[in-house]
Amino acid sequence: QEEEKPGEEKTILHVKEMYDYQGRSYLHIPQDVGVNLRSTVPPEKCYLPKKQIHVWSGHTKGVSAVRLFPLSGHLLLSCSMDCKIKLWEVYGDRRCLRTFIGHSKAVRDICFNTAGTQFLSAAYDRYLKLWDTETGQCISRFTNRKVPYCVKFNPDEDKQNLFVAGMSDKKIVQWDIRSGEIVQEYDRHLGAVNTIVFVDENRRFVSTSDDKSLRVWEWDIPVDFKYIAEPSMHSMPAVTLSPNGKWLACQSMDNQILIFGAQNRFRLNKKKIFKGHMVAGYACQVDFSPDMSYVISGDGNGKLNIWDWKTTKLYSRFKAHDKVCIGAVWHPHETSKVITCGWDGLIKLWD
Repeated sequence: QEEEKPGEEKTILHVKEMYDYQGRSYLHIPQDVGVNLRSTVPPEKCYLPKKQIHVWSGHTKGVSAVRLFPLSGHLLLSCSMDCKIKLWEVYGDRRCLRTFIGHSKAVRDICFNTAGTQFLSAAYDRYLKLWDTETGQCISRFTNRKVPYCVKFNPDEDKQNLFVAGMSDKKIVQWDIRSGEIVQEYDRHLGAVNTIVFVDENRRFVSTSDDKSLRVWEWDIPVDFKYIAEPSMHSMPAVTLSPNGKWLACQSMDNQILIFGAQNRFRLNKKKIFKGHMVAGYACQVDFSPDMSYVISGDGNGKLNIWDWKTTKLYSRFKAHDKVCIGAVWHPHETSKVITCGWDGLIKLWD
C-alpha cells in the first residue's frame, strides 16, 4: 500500500481585479443579468432549451461534476479528471475566475456550503479538502485512507461545521471541520457508497450504494431506519431531490430513472419511470426544471435527454458532448438555461 501524499495546494486567479470598484468580490450576486438571482420563487413556466450558447473550456481532461453557487447560481464550480477544480462566471463574460490545485488524482465530487463561501472536494487521492471560494486557499484536509466517492455538507445553518462522505469501504463518514475528527460512522451498506442526499428539512439523508440498496438515515444516528432493496433493483449512482422536496430521482443502471417518495415511506412511484436513454454504467446526473415540468439527464452517448414530468414522455434529446455527458443542471432562476458537462473536458450552456 503506497502512502498517498496530499498534493501541495495552490490557486490561480485568472482575472486582473479580485474586487470591483465597490470593493466586492466575485461572490457578490450581480443584478444586471436579466433575471433576479435573489428571488426565492422559481420561474413560473420553464421551456425546453434549444441551442448551445456558450462553451466553458479549460479543463484538459473529462469534467466529472458541475455545481452552481447556492441560491443565486451566478457562479459555476467544476471538478475534473485533470485533478483541478475551476470556478466560472455564469453571466457576463463567463470567464474562468479561479483554479484550485491540490489533488494528485482525479477529483470525483464537489459540494458548496450553504452560503457558498467554502466548498469541499473529494478525490481519488483519498483526500477530502476544504477550500475558501473567494481566496482559493485550502483551509483543511481530511482522510480515512479510503477513496471518497461523494461528499455533502449538512445544509443546516447551525451545522455548517459537519459534513458526510460516502467511501469506497462501504461507510458513510461524518467529520467535524473544527476538530478535524471523525465524529460518526454510518456503517450498514454492503458496497461502496455512491450518493448522499439530504431530505425532510435536512433531518435525514438518503444514500445509495453498489449494494443496489437505498438507505435512509436520521442525522447522527448510525443505524439506517429504512432499507429499500428489491431483487429487481439495480445500483443507482446518481440521485437528486426535486425542487419541491417531495421526490427523489434516481438514475438506475438498467437505463431508467426511478422516482421514490422523499417524505416518509420512500415508496417507488411506479407511475413515473423515465426511459429511452442509454446510461451504460455511468453515474449521469439527473435534474429537474425549477417549475417541475421537466426531468433532464445526460447519457453514455453524450446526449442530453429531457422528459415531461407529468407524462414521462421523452420530449427532446440532442448531442451535447462527444463523450459521456455526466452532468446536467437546470439553472434555478432561468426558464430554459441548462448546463452540461462531459468527459470531453467541456462545460456547455444551453438555452
